[in-house]
Amino acid sequence: MSPKDKVKVFEQIAHIFQISNESAKYFLNHVQKSFRVERPPHKLILEFVEKQNYKFKPAPYDVALEMKESGAWNYDLASPPPALEDEEDIYR
Repeated sequence: MSPKDKVKVFEQIAHIFQISNESAKYFLNHVQKSFRVERPPHKLILEFVEKQNYKFKPAPYDVALEMKESGAWNYDLASPPPALEDEEDIYR
């Protein structure tokens, strides 16, 4: 086993996006939950993210959408999450 194999997928995601391990776990799980039934393994999500060379941390649903569009994981997506509204917009 190489040393890279001993590092968990969420730890690699945390390093790539400079986020906590807990945030990385949340991110991976939400990419999976963006798909309806068939959910991609964490390792496939990591491989996809590494190839994309993101300059910022994308939203989990955006990663799922890109995975579907590229054919990396060609399964149906769930509904997109509701758009967040600014507090200012809520009170108008």
